[in-house]
Formats: sequence, structure tokens, C-alpha cells
Amino acid sequence: MEYLIELKKVCLQFDLGFAIENLTFGVKEKEIFGFLGPSGAGKTTTIKLLTKQLKRKSGSISLLGKDIDQVTRSDYDQIGILSDTSNLYERMSIQDNLNFFAGLRGIGRGQVEDILQRVGLKEQRKQVFKKCSRGMKQRAILASAVLHRPRLLFLDEPTSGLDPATSQEIHRLLLQLNKTGTTIFLTTHNMEEADKLCHRVGIINQGKLIACGAPRDLKLEFARDEIRVMKRDRQYITVKKDEAGAKRIAELIQAGDCVTIHSNEPNLEEIFLQLTGREF
Repeated sequence: MEYLIELKKVCLQFDLGFAIENLTFGVKEKEIFGFLGPSGAGKTTTIKLLTKQLKRKSGSISLLGKDIDQVTRSDYDQIGILSDTSNLYERMSIQDNLNFFAGLRGIGRGQVEDILQRVGLKEQRKQVFKKCSRGMKQRAILASAVLHRPRLLFLDEPTSGLDPATSQEIHRLLLQLNKTGTTIFLTTHNMEEADKLCHRVGIINQGKLIACGAPRDLKLEFARDEIRVMKRDRQYITVKKDEAGAKRIAELIQAGDCVTIHSNEPNLEEIFLQLTGREF
């Protein structure tokens, strides 16, 4: 199977206009695919289309190698979802919550112990959910989403509002899951997060896909035609990527006056700004 998810010219229209317009892209199996864009761009709407919470107006969607209209309830047993509305039962402990969802899925309690260890909550497993910190809650919710070891995992802003240390813990878990074969579809506003985790990203704006590719390739595609050099006096000079620029850099190196050389590549947010004229 080339793509685990594939959309072709998908449209969805609400009363105020198109939420999604001619959306076309694919997500390969065992890939972390980042879906990036500002609030209201169509990210969550796309996840709702892929999880059959909404129905497209036109175009085609395939999921797990099937037309989405043919995807059954048992197929969705291969999928995990963490959305901005995901939650656990507040008056139950973390462990009791996970045992409850394991029972619904016919999963042994040994798997609950394993996931508690992997998300770093084994010591806090008896803690009542409503008394947990925001970071503990997010890790527990993520644990419930991956308890059944899904083939495909949808994540909608999984680290929103979390401190850097907790975000890093979640990043490590996602990379571990991906390494063991889980395909991850990630929506995020955090461009550094996408750059760190994703094999490829798609950038969406006003319901339209405006760029798609590996972060490295996109940055090279939109790289500025200049090189920045820091001299020994800590002053910077900028030269063009041409013969004259190469000669100037050679002169600095020969004079021992070159400390660093950097190609001036934009980050993902700068690429978005360049394409749309607006910030994330």
C-alpha cells in the first residue's frame, strides 16, 4: 500500500463557504505527517472527515487502503485519536481509566502496565484524574489513545499548552510509537515540533493545501539567495550565492577572518508567511 491515507480533490462546504477545497495529499504507512496551518484553516475539519465525523461534499478519501465509505467499525479498531475534546473520567484514577478502556477493547491489563511505564505515569497511576497536572492528564489521555497499539494515530494539537519538558516526553513517546510501526497524522501550530518530528508536512490555509514536502526540502525550496558569514569581530556580512560571493568567502577564510558560514534558510513559519502574507 503506497498510502495509508489519501485524499483527492476533497471539498466540504458550510453555509459561510468552503471549509475544505480541492484537498489532495497522501500519508504513507509508518510516516509522521504534519498538517500545519493557523486556527480555522481546516486542520480539525480534515481529521473529522478522515474519522467519519463529517462527510465530504465531493472528491475521494481512502483510509487503510479502502474507500472511506467502506471502512467498518472493526477497521477503526486499528486507529487511535487524540483530539482537543479527548478526556478521561475525572473521578477515576489514571490506572482505573486505562483498565476500563482496555476492557472495552479486550486488552489485557499487562498492556496497561506497559503503557503506564512508557508515558512515565507508573508511579502516579493511583492518582485521581481530576487532581492531575495538565501534563499528566495529557500523557494519560495519549496513553488511552495508543493503548491498543494502533496502526494509525490522529493527534490534534497534542502538546498545546504544555511546558517544554512535558512536550519533550510526549515527543519521545511519539517517536517510539512510530519506530514500532504506527503511522501518525499530527496537526500542530508548533513549527519547531513539526520540524523535529515529521517526515513530511502539508501546510493548509483557508481550506487549501499550499505546500507539501519534507521540512528540509521545503526550506531548501524557499531558501534565500544569500549566505551569512560571521567574522572574528562578531560582525555579520551577507553575500550572494554566486561567484563573487564565493570569492569573498574564500578571501575571509584565507585571512583567518571567518568564524561561521550559514545558508539563509527560512523556517516553516517564515515559509507560510512568504506564501500567504499572514502568520500562524
